[in-house]
Amino acid sequence: MHRTSYATRFSYAASDVAGQLLFCWIMWYLPYFYTDVYGLSAAAVGTILLVARWVDAIDAPVWGIIFDRTRSRWGKSRPWFLWLSAPFAVFGTLTFLTPDLGHTAKIIYAALTYIACNVLYTGINTPVTSILSALTPDSKERVTLTTFRMFGSKLGVLIVNLTGLALVARLGGGDDRKGFLLAVPIFAVLSLLLFLLAFKNLKEVVPVESKPQPILGTFGALRGNWPWFIIFASSFLFWIGFISRVTVLPHFFKYALHREDLIKVATSLDFASLATAFLLPWFCRHASKGTVWAVGLLGMALGQVIVFLGVQQGPSIPLIMAGWTIGFLASGVAMAMPFAVLSDSVDYGEWKTGIRAAGLLTAVGAAFCLKAGAGLGGAIPMWILDRAGYVPNVAQSAASLAGMKFGLIWLPAICFAVAALPVLFYRRFESLEPQIQAELQQRRQHATPAPAPTR
Repeated sequence: MHRTSYATRFSYAASDVAGQLLFCWIMWYLPYFYTDVYGLSAAAVGTILLVARWVDAIDAPVWGIIFDRTRSRWGKSRPWFLWLSAPFAVFGTLTFLTPDLGHTAKIIYAALTYIACNVLYTGINTPVTSILSALTPDSKERVTLTTFRMFGSKLGVLIVNLTGLALVARLGGGDDRKGFLLAVPIFAVLSLLLFLLAFKNLKEVVPVESKPQPILGTFGALRGNWPWFIIFASSFLFWIGFISRVTVLPHFFKYALHREDLIKVATSLDFASLATAFLLPWFCRHASKGTVWAVGLLGMALGQVIVFLGVQQGPSIPLIMAGWTIGFLASGVAMAMPFAVLSDSVDYGEWKTGIRAAGLLTAVGAAFCLKAGAGLGGAIPMWILDRAGYVPNVAQSAASLAGMKFGLIWLPAICFAVAALPVLFYRRFESLEPQIQAELQQRRQHATPAPAPTR
């Protein structure tokens, strides 16, 4: 086993703390910010979320190709932490500015800054995934590193959820526009510093080919790569459900439950997912990764059903929060497993085709799924709210409340349950991993430099 140092593990965790310190604002609070602070209509917000995320999803393969063709003294993935951390911090801040413009100009400004921020997040977050296959060749150690990464991700989310809105209120003095303007840059600076720390400490130790593949050649790694297609399909559905769940959360707790005070508690419960994420290596020693992954997805669907039962009973806040917590506990596994096995699909592609395309496979398998799924997961519930007659800061109609419940409960439940179906077929490919690693190691040991072309 190629055991990594704790400096590597904690620096890998820091790379996802850095990303979440800004991106958590976008995933959890931007729809609410757009409707209730900046004054955009729910329909406009839904369209912005969908268009921006799909534009960003389309650029994911482009980023992947760029990463696969990157050659620098720092490696392939690592230098992007240095090059993109400052632009990401700047546009993360600009996304939460509220210039005094007409409604159409507001929509254009929101769309442009949001698209830019998402494109940059893909550019800096995809190397966080693709570098994993270069940090160690050991699939079990990759699970351990993914656990540390999930800790970093959830820590970043917890920091934002516990302190973000409170800081907005404190710095804004009742003016949320001013509060967001002053609070978000603080998190942007912290993000920048942590990305630089990850750049300093992470090292790429798995050798790669000296010359990059032709652009079209990198797509050859997808040929017959069924583990990757399983990851893609399941992750896409997962992110639709997960983002729908959190997009409607502030609206649901404010208008359906009349418990705005619980928004911070409900969002902070995401940290509960670490309880299962930390146990991920242990789970994977006692059961197949496919089984662990499927149980996580079905556990999330079960949590949604419990939330529904709580809504039906009064509502029962304890039962709602119990279902919400169960969902987050299960998400520690359901969210982490695709990131852990993506590197294995990179190995499978190299073993099957001779092409190692870590950048492309992780960019599309992780970033595209996150962004495209998140685009639909954010847009669908907002469109439903608009069609149901949602108007911010007033008592909601029965139709509007029903729309909130669908976006918070049933859309995620359906997505999580269906996402578990392709995962049931993963185990047959997982059983090949020892053979794949042995043969790849043998190939690399016997590889010789290509002869120089004759003139």
